[in-house]
Amino acid sequence: MITDALSIDVEDYFMASAFEPFVPRSDWDRKECRVLSSTYKILSILDEFETKATFFVLGWVGERRPKLVREIHARGHEVACHGYDHRLIYHQDAGEFRADVRKAKRLLEDACGAPVVGYRAPSFSVVRDTRWALDVLAEEGFLYDASVLPARHARGGMEGAHRFPHQLSRLAEFPMSTVRLFGKTIPFSGGGYFRLFPYPFTRWGIRACHREGNPSIVYLHPWEFDPGQPRLKARWMDRFRHTVNLHKTEEKFRRLLKDFRFGTVRGVLEDCLGRGAGEALAGTSKRRFFSENRLFVE
Repeated sequence: MITDALSIDVEDYFMASAFEPFVPRSDWDRKECRVLSSTYKILSILDEFETKATFFVLGWVGERRPKLVREIHARGHEVACHGYDHRLIYHQDAGEFRADVRKAKRLLEDACGAPVVGYRAPSFSVVRDTRWALDVLAEEGFLYDASVLPARHARGGMEGAHRFPHQLSRLAEFPMSTVRLFGKTIPFSGGGYFRLFPYPFTRWGIRACHREGNPSIVYLHPWEFDPGQPRLKARWMDRFRHTVNLHKTEEKFRRLLKDFRFGTVRGVLEDCLGRGAGEALAGTSKRRFFSENRLFVE
């Protein structure tokens, strides 16, 4: 039975990129904090199903809620980095990005007392023009990235990128899961896709990845378990993506945990690499799909 990777992007409802034009970061401290209760809800569900996950935490959250980061780590989950304050990479230069991830990594490591080796970019903003960010991550001590969406996306995406985990020259990449359907690459396994599509489609997509011999990766946010969150001003399509079927997330999540076996992103990558812990993620793979040393299919 293939173990899939489960990941949670720990950010509050008002931090989503859709609200950036309407909720400046200078207002974040004045907004109602709802990330604590929704993240603890996820932790309780994971305890119930005896499942471990990777929590990609914003440094901004870790700085203000270090106890939450410690609790995630204490319950046996992986703490990873989601950047400091959810700035899209293509709105930064290399120096700004380096300062962002360095600050976030330090805050999270101080909070949990353990190395932070995984990174996920806000809104899949590792795109063709920001591939330099992967070199910065390696230089800052990260061992893997989970930012690439190998399909079209409103704020990111990298069409033509490899669809499954593979080893780059300096770190491992675990792309967002997609399926090939009618000649198109379709994301299915998290966020708005998870809430919009009927659950059987998500289940079929994960099984399709398994039929290709690969694990999938699922991602969700704490605010997706909070249907009572305040409604904020945004463009109508962004507002729809953010709120669609929030009331169904928990029930679908429970079905997912019943149907599949999940682990941390790092653990699934290490299993795929056929190695042990730590720096093995930077090593040579025993599996063919990890031998690729580039992001794109030729």
